[in-house]
Formats: sequence, C-alpha cells, structure tokens
Amino acid sequence: MKKSLLLYAVILLALFNVYTYMFLSKEVEFEQQRYEKTTKKLKDSLNSMTTKLTDANYFSLEKNENAQNYFDAAGAAKTIQYEKLIPYVKDQLLDLNSNPKGNPYVGQDQIGANKFIINKVKVLNHRWIIADYSDGEIWGEVLLKYFVNDDQTISFEVIQSLLYQKQ
Repeated sequence: MKKSLLLYAVILLALFNVYTYMFLSKEVEFEQQRYEKTTKKLKDSLNSMTTKLTDANYFSLEKNENAQNYFDAAGAAKTIQYEKLIPYVKDQLLDLNSNPKGNPYVGQDQIGANKFIINKVKVLNHRWIIADYSDGEIWGEVLLKYFVNDDQTISFEVIQSLLYQKQ
C-alpha cells in the first residue's frame, strides 16, 4: 500500500510539474507577444505623431530652408540668425500688448471694456506671422507681414484679421 501510495504521489507530482511547466512557458510566450504588440503600437503611434508634427511645422521658419536662406543669402549685406530672430519678433509683437488701447496689430478696434491683446504667435516664414488674440470674451486671429529694418527693429503690417462669433 505504501508503494502504490508513493507511486501515485510521484505520478501526481510529475503531472503537476508538467502542467506548471507548460503553463509558465505559455505565459512567458503570451507576455512576449503582448510586449511585442504593445511596442509595435507605440512605435506606430510615435511615427504617426512625428509625421503630424512635421506636417504641422511645415509652415514655420524653423523648418523652411528657403525662408531661412532669405536671412542668410550670399548677396545679403548682413546675416540674421533665424534662431534668434524668431523669439525677438515674438517679443516685439507681444510687447505691444502693453498699449492702453490694446495691441495695434490685431486689426480690430476695442469693442468692450477690455482691450485686445495677442496671446500666441507663430512665425510662418521670413515675411508672415499668424497670431491669436482676444479680449477675454471675443477671440480672433490675425495674419501679419513683418519686416526687419536696417536698424534691427521690426515693423509689422496687418494683412487680414478675423473675429470669431461669441458662443
């Protein structure tokens, strides 16, 4: 009886070990497959976001070599580094927000009690800027033309401005 009980215990133990080995090996394979799928999804997502970012930055001075060459042309009397020009242009435009009647380059007169100020600025190329402005209640966008003068000052000109309807 002891021998048969011992034999049953050994067989049961062997079956249990085989079952545990198979379960754990399948679990490792499953986890590896899940890891590979997740990694593939993340890489695809990263590639998709990189493509979207590249498309979004297509119209920007940072990515437009033709616009950059305008400031660094071989026949130009002076060279301007666009990396330093972009923040300088943005600062010059945003400094005009301190005007008591609002920023004069939003293309809109003051409507209510609040003045229009520019919130966000994107330098599109060597000549154009797009900006978002608001008075806290009404929002709009403006397309500006900018020029770098000989004395390194920036002058702006409103091309088109629009206001969104109040919601």
